[in-house]
Amino acid sequence: MEFGLSEEQVMLQQSVGRFLEDAGGLAQTRALAASGARRTPDLVTGLSELGVMGLITPESQGGTGLSLLEAALVAEQLGAHVSPTPFIGTAILAPLALQLAGSPGQQGLWLPRLAAGQVTAGLALSEQAGGREDAGLEGRNGILNGRALFVIDYEADLYVVADTAGRLYLVPATAPGLVRTDLTTIDVSRPTGELRFTGVVAEPLAGAGPDLVQRLLDVARLLFAADTLGAAQAMLDQAVAYASSREQFGRPIGSFQAVKHMCAEMAAALEPCRAMVWYGAHALDHLPSEAHVTACHTKAHVSEVGTFVARTATEVHGGMGFTDLVGLHYWFKRIGLNRQMLGGPQALRDEAARATGLVS
Repeated sequence: MEFGLSEEQVMLQQSVGRFLEDAGGLAQTRALAASGARRTPDLVTGLSELGVMGLITPESQGGTGLSLLEAALVAEQLGAHVSPTPFIGTAILAPLALQLAGSPGQQGLWLPRLAAGQVTAGLALSEQAGGREDAGLEGRNGILNGRALFVIDYEADLYVVADTAGRLYLVPATAPGLVRTDLTTIDVSRPTGELRFTGVVAEPLAGAGPDLVQRLLDVARLLFAADTLGAAQAMLDQAVAYASSREQFGRPIGSFQAVKHMCAEMAAALEPCRAMVWYGAHALDHLPSEAHVTACHTKAHVSEVGTFVARTATEVHGGMGFTDLVGLHYWFKRIGLNRQMLGGPQALRDEAARATGLVS
């Protein structure tokens, strides 16, 4: 049995890639970083027209009704182009939470607007992946107090937040008592921050519970892995191109055995990650008994391979690799943040071991 992409899935990935390239790719990310701008409305609008922002939203709510495998393919392209657009929270996690736990009224209000790119949504889940000192939300009678760190798609109009009991709430960005504070990370392509809640009135997602929060975490981890896959592939491609054109002693450096080995090792390590991401996305949709452990192992492994590729691709470029002129550091830092979001490799492997009963 051959497990591969359908013609439609390949076309989706190519269409998204062409759009991001035409929209500016790295040049747009550079410009946003230099200007201090926090939003990318043109990208959101363009991706909405391609159906990306409503990717998993049902057609009855204005979406395209596709699967998490298609979501992973899009995330890979966003990583490859270091795109600053919101996606994981706005296009995937928030619609998924609304579909599985929202009331008909909540679904009718938010799903069409998210699919059309009229609003963006952030997800506050980091504390469910690992506690931090003085962080976490307490929810009581629809009132939230506390703080949430490293919010996914932080610059948003709406937030889906989880309290310590595993309940989910909808909170507009303009809610009284909600204070947003930017957090500085190494990745300038995607802003993140802290949400502080002081007596904030929140709207519960009545059907939510710890199982749904865990599913959202698993989906987010898989999509961060897909983003890393795309970023690492872009760094590998740039390293090969540079090795083919850069000459030393009258020969392309790619003809030197040491450089050949570096490029071959990157390709050999990265290629199996693609199938791993595809299978992880398939498991999330169709193999619930395997989904959690597969998501943990996929993010852990792809994070480590991505780190290896980021370092080695930079070394292939020599001193040029460390300059802003080449721009490799945008992918390097994106891979670094992806590695730590919602659990690093060691923590995820420990979580998978506990889930399978290997440790207690």
